[in-house]
Amino acid sequence: MSASGGTKAIVAALGANLAIAVSKFVAFAFSGSSSMLAEGVHSVADSGNQALLLIGGKKAQRAATPQHPFGYGRERYIYAFLVSIVLFSVGGMFAVYEGYEKIVHPHEIEHWYWPVGVLVFAIIAEGFSFRTAIKESNELRGSHSWSQFIRRAKAPELPVVLLEDFGALIGLVLALGGVGLALLTGDGVWDGIGTVCIGVLLILIALVLAAETKSLLLGEAAGPEETAKIEAATVDGDTVTGIIHMRTLHLGPEELLIAAKIAVRHDDTAAEVARAIDAAEARIRAAVPIARVIYLEPDIYSDAAAAAGPDPAATPGGPTPSLDGH
Repeated sequence: MSASGGTKAIVAALGANLAIAVSKFVAFAFSGSSSMLAEGVHSVADSGNQALLLIGGKKAQRAATPQHPFGYGRERYIYAFLVSIVLFSVGGMFAVYEGYEKIVHPHEIEHWYWPVGVLVFAIIAEGFSFRTAIKESNELRGSHSWSQFIRRAKAPELPVVLLEDFGALIGLVLALGGVGLALLTGDGVWDGIGTVCIGVLLILIALVLAAETKSLLLGEAAGPEETAKIEAATVDGDTVTGIIHMRTLHLGPEELLIAAKIAVRHDDTAAEVARAIDAAEARIRAAVPIARVIYLEPDIYSDAAAAAGPDPAATPGGPTPSLDGH
């Protein structure tokens, strides 16, 4: 994900949510609608989430230090995970509680034109924000479906904004339905039911975000396309005759670590192998620009050792055999 694209979508969402939050709280003050209060808190939570994403993006740009030699790229994942927690607790749980209170103690909505007018305005503003997020995401998702894009994206900002805006639009429709039914029937219970539905929706979205960002925090490998490019760039068919095994890891959305054991000919000199490794690293970086950290270990190919995999020492006390069989 380009940083500019993600930032543009975040800023658009932040501006829309701040304006919407103010209008919802004004509507709540005049009408007493619990849907408006829940939606106002939802918009505040979303605004805080966008601020967290911007902070995470800024902190991730810090240079590496001796204590953190691979840099701070994963700050973006940490702050995205915090977003899911905020959305779950502040947005979802509050809305469920407020809706329950309104169902137990219903009261008639006053000055109905305030909540209806604000909801229409909010749908338009959220639609603008959602449109911006879709436009920025379309430049990156290619032929992938939306669900595949959300699951596979290594940069968390656009999936977070997409899900938040989608949830906000559905929540606004639910709020409008709850307020509308309360006005038509004169029963404030419908307002409470709409509020509970908003809370459940936010909790579900928060759980999806938490699951996706948890996977990123644990560490994800390069995608299939990047892996194929790395493999093709590594082997030159001359000195580097193949890849015995390889591991990749995202240090951040735009930083990739590559560790591979490569096969070389048994009669190559140390100088020839060193030159081949330098050339392979240059080819990898040209093919996959986000490959920032590359470790290539030369060895003599052995079918038995290659079949054993890259972690023969993972078993406690287990030996680490050489690929030449010794």
